[in-house]
Amino acid sequence: MSLFLEKLSSGLQEILRANDIASPENFNFWQPCADARFGDYQTNAAMTLGKQAGKNPRELATQIAEAWNARHEKMGQVSVAGGGFINLRLKDDFIVQVFQTYSLVPHLKNKQTFVIDFSAPNVAKAMHVGHIRSTILGDCLARVMRFLGHQVITDNHIGDWGTQFGKLIVGFRKYGSSEKLEQNPIAEMERLYKLAHEASQKDEKVLEEARFELKKLQEGDQENLALWEKFRALSQAAFDRIYERLDVRFDHVLGESFYNPQLKSVVEDLVARGVAQESEGAICVFFDESTLKDKPFLIQKSDGAALYATTDIATLFYRVKEFHPDAVWYVTDSRQTLHFQQLFATVRRCKMGVGLVHVTFGTILGADKKPLKTREGDPVKLEALLDEAMARALAIVKERRPDLSEEEQQTIAEVLGIGSVKYADLVQNRHLDYVFDWKKLLAFDGNTAPYLLNAYVRTRSIIRKANEMGAQKGSLQNDLHPKERELILLLLQWHSVLEEVALEQRPHHLCFYLYRLAGLFHSFFEECPVLKAEPAIRAHRLALCHRVAEMLKHGCELLGIRTLERM
Repeated sequence: MSLFLEKLSSGLQEILRANDIASPENFNFWQPCADARFGDYQTNAAMTLGKQAGKNPRELATQIAEAWNARHEKMGQVSVAGGGFINLRLKDDFIVQVFQTYSLVPHLKNKQTFVIDFSAPNVAKAMHVGHIRSTILGDCLARVMRFLGHQVITDNHIGDWGTQFGKLIVGFRKYGSSEKLEQNPIAEMERLYKLAHEASQKDEKVLEEARFELKKLQEGDQENLALWEKFRALSQAAFDRIYERLDVRFDHVLGESFYNPQLKSVVEDLVARGVAQESEGAICVFFDESTLKDKPFLIQKSDGAALYATTDIATLFYRVKEFHPDAVWYVTDSRQTLHFQQLFATVRRCKMGVGLVHVTFGTILGADKKPLKTREGDPVKLEALLDEAMARALAIVKERRPDLSEEEQQTIAEVLGIGSVKYADLVQNRHLDYVFDWKKLLAFDGNTAPYLLNAYVRTRSIIRKANEMGAQKGSLQNDLHPKERELILLLLQWHSVLEEVALEQRPHHLCFYLYRLAGLFHSFFEECPVLKAEPAIRAHRLALCHRVAEMLKHGCELLGIRTLERM
């Protein structure tokens, strides 16, 4: 909670205590009014707490209003509406006073450590459109939590171990070559796997051969290990090229193979704790919870083989031991909900004292309202999607700014294209599916990245022109124009919006805030001349332009979107 809201809430708590009304400590009672005609902030504290204390909410609200207007008149006046709503109209000089000391970075009282697990592509396969939501959403959440002051550890848990590598090794030895593998690694590995898989379905001998090569790999055969390491390195290089384009970084890339040596001891530990038990030769975790009662968590097959579940448990044990997190967030699609319910229920039994959150998201759909695919029916490759975004953005830039050099056009197109793809995803309420629409996401009007970037460019243009004429930002005036007042009040909501994103793991709150800010700045600019105003007013409005520019830039950075000084 911002110091501004703390001040408002502590003022209200003081009055509640005087009326013998118990209220939670460090609680934010105030919310911005949905309708500015009624005030700037509103609280229903008298309605919720009054009923608990056996007092008439309307009468309590009237008592609070009278006490507030007597004690905190310098902040603003309150009035009562309906069954006990309290509306607060802040005074201009109080708004200006708060704004002058308002810090961009919120005041964090309780620093925590978060591990965020996201992206997680599979080795020997191209990243496709299905990976983009996890990658963009996880990166954004990491940026926000770090900005708020928390310690964040990002981990890309890639799929680099499993039965597919037996077939891939067979495919490479039968149909491949090192030269082809180096030329186009991911496409070649996908081709080899497909050939070996199809052959294994037709010929049992090929399937047995794949199982044999997998067994050799798992037992540490040097030739197979060298091949696997080559597949892994080439895949990681391909992943890293995409992450570079998306401006995404990871603190750790600890794939499934990293935990393979730990799986046997993890299963033994769960059995010793009484968390897991044998069932028909396999090892399972059975649950008492009604939602999981008939859904046991299989962690070891009857032949002794480990599973994806076993690896996830080992991964979590390692993270708790090495990173000491307060919480671990898993950013994956909603189809994995059951798996994470089982994983979390299993770990809770181990009493590890760590918060576990499954940050789910929906599916990206095509115009036909079905999962986005190519004309051939395959998932759209992520690299191809980014290439198309840049190509479409470049066509727009060439049309709008033919005066720019080719290099400048390319730079703008890259920021515009990648930023538009990211924003189109983050602006959605994450649990919903959404339709991918090129025309909509690259539009310069509406809730899009181009609209935000254009607003930022306008702020920078004003500031540049002011510098050229020797005008500087100055102190705010207490007598505010309605649009200035509205703009400042929105800027003062910055901390609350970021806290909402962190609490719900939903970046769309930040997207809508920035969209409102960009729109309000445009209307402020139309109604409140900046450069043509008389000196004192110009300095005052330039200060607002600087703060809007700062908020838009940092907001875009938290979304993982780069900004442009000119466009």
